[in-house]
Amino acid sequence: MPRLASAEHDRAIGRLEAGDTPDAVAATFQCHISTIYRLLQRFVITGSTADAERSGRPRVTTPRQGRHIFRSHVAHTFRTAAETARTVIGTHQAPISRQTASRRLRFRGLRNCRPARGPVLTVRHRQARLHWAQGHLNWNNVRWQNVLFSDESHFCIDHAYGRVQVWRRSGYRYADNCVVENNAWGGPSLMLWGAIGHNQGLGPVIFQGLGPGPGNSVTAQRYMDQVLHPHVLPFFQAHGNSGSPAPLRHPGDALASVIS
Repeated sequence: MPRLASAEHDRAIGRLEAGDTPDAVAATFQCHISTIYRLLQRFVITGSTADAERSGRPRVTTPRQGRHIFRSHVAHTFRTAAETARTVIGTHQAPISRQTASRRLRFRGLRNCRPARGPVLTVRHRQARLHWAQGHLNWNNVRWQNVLFSDESHFCIDHAYGRVQVWRRSGYRYADNCVVENNAWGGPSLMLWGAIGHNQGLGPVIFQGLGPGPGNSVTAQRYMDQVLHPHVLPFFQAHGNSGSPAPLRHPGDALASVIS
């Protein structure tokens, strides 16, 4: 039979004090009659219906060691739980396990996740980005109308770039149904180009058929034919004289500045 929940303890004692028999209370809460007798005995002796504290298995780390584990991973985020476990001696006079270190970290709000990927930024890169942001901090909407932000993304259409997992039994690593086939050169792919401006978006432009061999890459001529001429130049032509402090004098100047 199920145990009584903590919220049902007081209700059961209230039914007993109201005159119900232990058999009737046990039938109401669908528990064994001995559970009601033990609850009544605990209430008479202690005056409380709360369960007694259980010792359980003693913890192998002290609160101070738990704080040390947490602080070490906050300072060194790429440190593994196994490395920390080898350096912490528990109360049982032996190194703690990796699972124990992971539990202490999860208890304080840390989770083991895959890191986000970002560009390599040196000190010079960071200073240049900060200088650019400070120089454009007070720009108004009129000046931002002449700015275009573009980006490209590369997609492989033959297989997934991310980590692929497979459920298999021991010794079946190279079974046909457990192997992901891919080309040594990476497989066919495509590139997607897009841009955003002031209340306007450009693209998308899809470069298909990318791969090894002549004519299968994004060359300067291909970029001009598919991106600059049909998308970027019309944008500059429409916004070249919209109040910018340095308007474009000629569409060819825009093309030359982009290529350079």
